[in-house]
Amino acid sequence: MKRRISQGELRGFLNDGDSRLRLQTIVRLRWLAVFGQILAVATVFFGLGFAMPIGYCLGIIAMSAWLNVFLSIRYPARHRLSSTFATVMLAYDIVQLTALLYLTGGIENPFTVLILAPVTVSAATLPPRNTVILGIVAALATTFIVFNYQPLPWYAGLRLDMPFLYKLGILASIVACMIFLALYAWRLSKEGREMSAALAATELVLAREQKLHALDGLAAAAAHELGTPLSTIVLISSEMAREFGSDHRCAEDLQLLSSQARRCREILKKLTRRSSDEEDPLHASLSVREMMEEAAAPYRDGQKVVEIMARAADGVVLPAAIEPVGHRRPGVIYGIGNIIENAVDFAKSKVTVGAMWNAVEVVVTIADDGKGFSPEVMDALGEPYVTTRPGRAKRDGEPSGLGLGFFIAKTLLERSGATVTLDNRWAPETGAVVRIAWPRLAFERALDRSAPGSGAASDQQVEHTGPARGAAA
Repeated sequence: MKRRISQGELRGFLNDGDSRLRLQTIVRLRWLAVFGQILAVATVFFGLGFAMPIGYCLGIIAMSAWLNVFLSIRYPARHRLSSTFATVMLAYDIVQLTALLYLTGGIENPFTVLILAPVTVSAATLPPRNTVILGIVAALATTFIVFNYQPLPWYAGLRLDMPFLYKLGILASIVACMIFLALYAWRLSKEGREMSAALAATELVLAREQKLHALDGLAAAAAHELGTPLSTIVLISSEMAREFGSDHRCAEDLQLLSSQARRCREILKKLTRRSSDEEDPLHASLSVREMMEEAAAPYRDGQKVVEIMARAADGVVLPAAIEPVGHRRPGVIYGIGNIIENAVDFAKSKVTVGAMWNAVEVVVTIADDGKGFSPEVMDALGEPYVTTRPGRAKRDGEPSGLGLGFFIAKTLLERSGATVTLDNRWAPETGAVVRIAWPRLAFERALDRSAPGSGAASDQQVEHTGPARGAAA
């Protein structure tokens, strides 16, 4: 039976409310800012000889340096800052830079653009609400230095004054760049977190499937270990029954003990045979039809009809017409089963699972007679957290519509070498079609791979192609 990723597990992978900013990162960025500010002040004052309040400037820079020293002593380097603490630290960097700009020309200072840096860092590492707060602080700080500032350091006897309208233009450009960079960094960071969380969920599904696969081996080991003591019980109880005779008061109990011990031995023999099947090369491999039968088995007893067909493509002759046989891989079976489940959910009455093969490739198609894929979902489906399920209805006790099911299925299939494509049936028929195809040689060579569910290049490709295209469905 397939297992869904619960909301709790998903929150463990992806939590937008947490800070991803480490102390080491913010300290290193501030050290970079400190050295850059010292270099800029020294160049203007000593290199160009411009008059400026260098004492105040160095004092403000020293505050950042001492703050870094304090944080490095107080916390370990890998300490992860809380969202609130990180926001305060970045707000301090904005205020510190604003103080330097106030002393060195205000918004006329070309280094005003650096006020964007803390907001961009926040957008990539902190929750959106914290970034909005920092953006407001940065916008207010920039507005402040439009009206309040010391003259820009310049040649003696000259003062560089920009028109007020030009200063407002710089303010507008700073705010616009702040919004754009923040949204861009937030979007990139969000997509990266979603992809990482989805891949982690995929690995969790694979781990669960492999654990279930290992249970048969444990059953075989238990049967082997328990076989000897049960045989001893049967032998001793039989000897005692013969010695006491049929008239002894314990004869009936001894007979019952012997029969129950034999029953346990039979059960263990069944477990042993069932477990050894997984190691037997005959059962470690399966044909295309057997693979589809196993993947579709959980959905064949419902109200929707699940029809399975498998045949060689038209015009294919021996030996290419022989049905391909590949290695049993839980990840591939899980992926195909997930796609079949989606087809059953959206079908009106029937789902067709078909397979075709020739000398070059093996193709499996899964088609339903539902409404098909909507155009806006078609291109995005297969990405994490994109779902076609409406609402948040609960299924099997778990919320539906997380958007991970098809992503996991597609990832598992592609990891095995398959290509998954989507389409809708050609009119007048309706419904979605998924086509899974992989090279026949790679599919059959998978028998040489020892790890079920591994990334053997023997999976299928899934593409939605209607019957008019010659699909097996």
